Amino acid sequence: MNKNLQSLQWMAPGGNLGAYMQGANSIAVLSVEEEKALAERLYYEDDVESARQLVLAHLRFVVHIARSYNGYGLPLADLIQEGNVGLMKAVRRFNPEKGVRLVSFAVHWIKAEIHEYVLRNWRIVKVATTKAQRKLFFNLRGAKKRLAWLTDDEAAAIAQDLGVEVKHVREMENRLSARDPGFDAGVDDDDEEAYQAPAQYLEDRSADPALLIEDADWKADSNSRLASAISGLDERSQDILQQRWLNEDKVTLHDLAAKYSVSAERIRQLEQGAMKKMRAVLEA
Repeated sequence: MNKNLQSLQWMAPGGNLGAYMQGANSIAVLSVEEEKALAERLYYEDDVESARQLVLAHLRFVVHIARSYNGYGLPLADLIQEGNVGLMKAVRRFNPEKGVRLVSFAVHWIKAEIHEYVLRNWRIVKVATTKAQRKLFFNLRGAKKRLAWLTDDEAAAIAQDLGVEVKHVREMENRLSARDPGFDAGVDDDDEEAYQAPAQYLEDRSADPALLIEDADWKADSNSRLASAISGLDERSQDILQQRWLNEDKVTLHDLAAKYSVSAERIRQLEQGAMKKMRAVLEA
């Protein structure tokens, strides 16, 4: 299913952005009934055509969100493309049984992909390394009433509105106003001089033996707890989880329903029940 959704990336805006946006706006909006029918076919039957129609019908919404990030100096076409990736992820995870519209569920995934793209491409070092700093980064531009430096009262008001300290507002303002000079030498990667760039001598913190051991221990403990939780389930529940979540080639609810001679809804109930039991074991 993931490969099939990835094939939908032809909808990313190309050279003619205006034509793309016009085409996205020309696609009809789905009614509640149409959206629910498509979502159910995708959720229960892994119907790729339903996924395609759901994505197409919500492209205009991605364009609307992407436009709100124009102030970061990044190409609108790239912002839209990243937003489309988030939309496809949302469509893949959308559960029609929750009783909400896809657009309400997808907004988180669309913004998350655009946020990551903005932060990856914003060239000021460590512009946003914590949740509070990210919130401040994406809100400070809109909060500033003018291009000049903030007064003490304005900085205090923004800090109160965003739930951060005044010093963090000042620090982020300095970062957003700074220039980011080149750090590496302007030579080709295959040139021997490239290895003399300062970046080549930075410490690789990911190679810390203590951190590597700690990470390995954590993964081993997590895998052990997961195996213990699965072993406490009955054989049918283990098989359902294995084929729905752990195997590389995942099966549909209908495939398992045919295997066990029950309805797809019954398989869904068994799956949810098994997940709850595992969650209880893992949390304990």
